[in-house]
Amino acid sequence: PGHPDFIAEVERVLSVLDGAVLVVSAVEGVQAQTRVLMRTLRRLGIPTLIFVNKIDRGGADPDLVMAAMAEKLTPAVIALGSARDLGTPAASFSQYGPADGEFTGRLTEVLADHDDELLDAYLGEASIPYGRLRRALAAQSRRGLVHPVFFGSAITGAGAAELLDGITRLLPAARGDQDGPASGTVFKVERGPAGEKIAYARVFAGTLRVRDRLCFGAGRAGRVTSIAVFERGAAARRDAVTAGQIGRLWGLAEVRIGDPIGAAGGGATAGRAAGSFRPPTLETVVVPCRRSDRGALYAALTQLAEQDPLIGVRQDDVRQEISVSLYGEVQKEVIQATLADDYGIEVGFRETTTICIERVAGTGAAVEVINQPPNPFLAGIGLRVDPAEPGAGVSFRLEIELGALPLAFLKAIEETLHQVLRQGLYGWEVTDAVVTLTHSGYWPRQSHAHATFDKSMSSTAGDFRNLTPLVLVDALRQAGTQVLEPVHRFRLEIPADTLGVVLPALARLRAVPRGQTAAGQGPGDASSVLEGDIPAARTHELGQQLPALTRGEGVLESEFDHYQPVQGPYPVRSRWDNNPLNRREYLLRVAGRR
Repeated sequence: PGHPDFIAEVERVLSVLDGAVLVVSAVEGVQAQTRVLMRTLRRLGIPTLIFVNKIDRGGADPDLVMAAMAEKLTPAVIALGSARDLGTPAASFSQYGPADGEFTGRLTEVLADHDDELLDAYLGEASIPYGRLRRALAAQSRRGLVHPVFFGSAITGAGAAELLDGITRLLPAARGDQDGPASGTVFKVERGPAGEKIAYARVFAGTLRVRDRLCFGAGRAGRVTSIAVFERGAAARRDAVTAGQIGRLWGLAEVRIGDPIGAAGGGATAGRAAGSFRPPTLETVVVPCRRSDRGALYAALTQLAEQDPLIGVRQDDVRQEISVSLYGEVQKEVIQATLADDYGIEVGFRETTTICIERVAGTGAAVEVINQPPNPFLAGIGLRVDPAEPGAGVSFRLEIELGALPLAFLKAIEETLHQVLRQGLYGWEVTDAVVTLTHSGYWPRQSHAHATFDKSMSSTAGDFRNLTPLVLVDALRQAGTQVLEPVHRFRLEIPADTLGVVLPALARLRAVPRGQTAAGQGPGDASSVLEGDIPAARTHELGQQLPALTRGEGVLESEFDHYQPVQGPYPVRSRWDNNPLNRREYLLRVAGRR
């Protein structure tokens, strides 16, 4: 958790929670992933308690950890007790009470930052009842404004009872109208022992029952055949799952991660549901150690991609290779371990490459007339390709008269052009384009006297599917395409005295700083925050160099931001289709003609 390769997955799961407990080590203190997680929790507005673990370990220093959390996480932290017998098996946690004047003073200061009435009373030196402070602490904790801190040990159980009591008193209880319209979010999908799909859903409002027919995603639907509800850590079979609960749902064969259920979006918690995921920027070929596992590997990767939106699978039928798209190198280790543990498939990986895209540079047009060489198909097609606005996607338009071409042939052309544009002139996906059908021609269905269909004299959808790639790539050649590489927006927090060695390293990696701010309170804690852009291909390299450049104290966050034109020769991606760029090769594969 907290690793940049998986932060989208972390946010997806956190977005359905009522509250969280962030665990910090009393020995190692605030680590890089701790800061990333806390920033994510605060950005999503999730009420969070902090548990400082391992007070029984040698080197435990709660005071130092509290100072580091106030400096590096948030100043709105307040210790609710003290740790005793540190570094021994007898280490324990003792909560403060109303008689602890230093604690009540610090608590008042923290709470007064978000409560004007308390601030007036505090400045006026009025006596504030302890009960009022506790109520204000609970209210602000539930709003994510203040973060109470507990100390303890997961091994000995010290502080566990106090933490559980704090969860009950200080974190918001799950709420929702059980009688209202059903509303929820699917945040996880897995496969059962028999291969059946199981959806994990947080229900924000209403009640979902066995045999209910649910609408989810973009117009998909299914009938719930079984339900299990999580209660006290275990999933128990139930007839229904109600507002405020998390359930496992069977029977929704087409459900996907991130799908809203019913009137999803209702309720305060639902507003935190994660949006769409940034596109993956890396790709690698997965190689089975045993050739006999090739078929099973593709099936296993397809299931993993179904369960995890961070994985994309592409099969190259020409080279008999399977590629996966990734967000980072660590994902390869996770995929490798999952395939070995869950599917018994040992795999290796080839070198990771960056996923670029192509955009149309100008306007191009091409026409193939039916029954006129060199067109060997019983179809006539004319296409014009124009650039579209970045992010607009691929759209298909008509300039022929309505009814000039049967609907089945139009559908065949549209479906095929989307497939073809997954590989442009340099092998990368053409993401934004307007394709217009300008000409068409076909031969109506012909039959002999005894009503026998004659393919040699009749156009079929297959003719249009086979001809579309040739016409489209000719139009693309005329228009030209530009290859663009993905760029990440980075945020780099480093000790201020390492700035002199970090900036040259960023320049070598083609990173462009866009801003710099100072952080830290004192000379010993001074740090700098750099923000800017870096090519996605260099992000992993920056992460590898960062510990040596910053004495292990640097924290890097990055996410996809935009695409920029590739400087120098365009990288070329190997094709996995029948290669319509080479007409002779394409016709040989598709039609068996030279």
